[in-house]
Amino acid sequence: MIIDDALITYLEELSCLALSEGEKLRIKGDLQKILDSMAMLAELDTEGVAERSHPFDNVNAFREDVVAESFDRELILKNAPLRSKNAFIAPTTVQ
Repeated sequence: MIIDDALITYLEELSCLALSEGEKLRIKGDLQKILDSMAMLAELDTEGVAERSHPFDNVNAFREDVVAESFDRELILKNAPLRSKNAFIAPTTVQ
C-alpha cells in the first residue's frame, strides 16, 4: 500500500480532523513505518504454528455463585435521608 497525499486527505476527512501540512507529512511517515513493520511480520515463517486468540493458556476461573449473608438492610437504610420501604429515594437526574 502506498501512503500518498490522497490517502492522508481521506483519513483526515474520515476522522474529522484538520491537519497542518507538517502534521500531514509526519503522519505520512508514521503510517509508512507502520506498514513497513507489518510487511516484515508477513515475511515470518508461521508454518506449523498453531493459531491463537490469546498469548497465554490461562482460562477464566470463576467461583461458584453462592448465596450468603449480606449487610443488614435496616442498618444501611438507617443512614438514608429519604427512603421508601427497602430502598433509598434519590433525586431525579433525568427528566
